[in-house]
Amino acid sequence: MASDEVDGARTFRQPGEVYDRFMGRYSRALAPVFADAAGVAAGQRALDVGCGPGALTEVLVDRLGAAAVTAVDPSPPFVASCRGRCPGVDVREGRAEALPVDDGTHDVALAQLVLHFVSEPTAAAAEMVRVVRPGGTVAACVWEFSAGMEMLRLYWDAALDVDPEAPDEARTLRFGRPGEIADLFSAAGLGEVEESVLAVSSTYADVDELWTGFLAGIGPAGSHLLGLPEEQRARVRAGVEQRLGGTGGPFTLGATARCAVARRPA
Repeated sequence: MASDEVDGARTFRQPGEVYDRFMGRYSRALAPVFADAAGVAAGQRALDVGCGPGALTEVLVDRLGAAAVTAVDPSPPFVASCRGRCPGVDVREGRAEALPVDDGTHDVALAQLVLHFVSEPTAAAAEMVRVVRPGGTVAACVWEFSAGMEMLRLYWDAALDVDPEAPDEARTLRFGRPGEIADLFSAAGLGEVEESVLAVSSTYADVDELWTGFLAGIGPAGSHLLGLPEEQRARVRAGVEQRLGGTGGPFTLGATARCAVARRPA
């Protein structure tokens, strides 16, 4: 669900079902909570910016109907997955910084787990403002990487023990801290900015299920793992298992997202 060739964004080229096993299990849980926070309601027309395989798109279709939803993503495999999962939705290939959407044609524009991979966030925010009508809503959410996204935190803490130069997303990605999305929206001319924290979770059958997701090579964590020699990969896995208490059975990991919702002035 990336929007350009930022480090890590290049890895979002896998089929939708592969993404689902890694991050999609969280984005599907997050989507209805995010839609609630954005006030998505019947009668609106919505744009899903960086739609990925369609986790949020499916929620928007359930609430608004397929004809009232547009979805955009730069990844051809994700565009194909979203089209297959959401018949009747206008799914287009494009970047958040240059949305292939006409001015003022939507009531709400939403970006779920996208802003931290956008190369030009100011341009992306301006585009989201452009495509909503006066008085319309712009909303975005991203994971809180420092502690709130437990799956990724497990990986990066174990990876840093093996590779002190590992590109921990808490250090390298933006917008996961309080006020960052709100400041971006305010600078874009939006008003009535409200921030919130959205919490979801996912349960794994065992460590193998978790590890298989990382081995898919998706996002900064997956890309980093596949770039390590086999011996270092094994050490990272051992670190993950240790932090999970050596459990051989199911476990649940939580995930917290920072969210901001704002209005385009009428």
